[in-house]
Amino acid sequence: MKLTAQQIIELENETILFCQEMIQIPSVNHGEGRGDEKAIAAYVAGKLKEVGIECELIETAPNRVNVVAKILGSDTSRPGLVLHGHLDVVPANASDWSLDPFSGEIKDGFIWGRGAVDMKDMDAMILATVRMWKRIGYKPPRNILLAFFADEEASGTYGSRWLVKNRPELFAGCSEAVSEVGGFSVTITGGHRLYLVEAAQKGIAWVKLSAKGTAGHGSFINRDNAVTKVSDAVSRIGNYQWPQLLTKTTSQFFKKIAELTGDKFDPKNVQPLLNHLGNAVKMLGATISNTANPTMLEAGYKANVIPQNASAVIDGRFLPGYENDLHETIKKLAGDEIEVEILTRDIALEAEFAGPLVEAMCKAINVEDSAGIPVPYLMSGGTDNKALHDLGIVGYGFSPLRLPEDLDFFALFHGVDERVPIDGLKFGVRVLYEFLENI
Repeated sequence: MKLTAQQIIELENETILFCQEMIQIPSVNHGEGRGDEKAIAAYVAGKLKEVGIECELIETAPNRVNVVAKILGSDTSRPGLVLHGHLDVVPANASDWSLDPFSGEIKDGFIWGRGAVDMKDMDAMILATVRMWKRIGYKPPRNILLAFFADEEASGTYGSRWLVKNRPELFAGCSEAVSEVGGFSVTITGGHRLYLVEAAQKGIAWVKLSAKGTAGHGSFINRDNAVTKVSDAVSRIGNYQWPQLLTKTTSQFFKKIAELTGDKFDPKNVQPLLNHLGNAVKMLGATISNTANPTMLEAGYKANVIPQNASAVIDGRFLPGYENDLHETIKKLAGDEIEVEILTRDIALEAEFAGPLVEAMCKAINVEDSAGIPVPYLMSGGTDNKALHDLGIVGYGFSPLRLPEDLDFFALFHGVDERVPIDGLKFGVRVLYEFLENI
């Protein structure tokens, strides 16, 4: 059902207001179970109930709260769509920011605050869209399960993981899912405006390296030093040049870059094509190989004591289909004297950039931006779609935004001065609305 000009303004204004108000609720996730989504979950539930959308608040631990609601489509025989966002945000050190990170203030055409792009902007777009449906009596083409998850920023133990394990019936009949980190614009060489739809994600392998040695006085010669052993292993892993590995998604992406820029596509070396991506190279440069970054070191308790044990943590990320390559390489680089233990493991994902749902995404973008070029991309991180995959649900990242050419968007995720452009947010909710009418 097409909206009137006035209804479009209402849709945009609600999105802006909701984004501001949700930022002002500091739903910070400190990790290790320390988080609080209770207040923001109540806010979301309240906005749904205002227009007559019944929802369920699901508390999985003290103050860890999820919100779910079912919206019946016009054709209930079709498989449903999970439309989901997360309510938690990472911490923010206010002294580092230009503005209060929980102010939701509007300045220079942006809404500022923690969660502005990750992902209270998308939460606001979802809320504004379904509220408009209710006000005008519209039903989407298929059933929709709205899910606002807790704990996404700490692996989803109290959010998507918990619901998939303990309440799988909520997702019964759903075949596809749409959530964050996709559908945003990136301007490349030649002024071509791409819209990156997330069709794949790297897998996660956080690994602990442990070394044992001979304890002793710090003034003695010691050739069996655990700190030296683990440091050498960390250095080898941290400095290793991982070979390029293309997946189906990255091949499609870089072929399009080559086509648009007139550059050469060499499947054995796409490194030169990264030069066309501007600030987006921060993340996209990490999608052509496995990666393993040392992130933590632990050893010793006194300056003049050589400890018996030392350890390090490596943040490993593997491409779809290349998990074994990551583990075998880390073990080889670590060496025979280092124990390698997997602390956290999560799957990689890769979906086809084809079919009615993808076509609806592409069409919705082009309705609002006829010059826009939708392309699939592989994300270096992960989303709650990983948990839903356990139920056979195929997920995509599509939280549309049209961004200024010079905005370093990827630096805003978990970064200082996180903010979202108001014009981009208005564009995003119009695209989301158009997309959901044609699913």
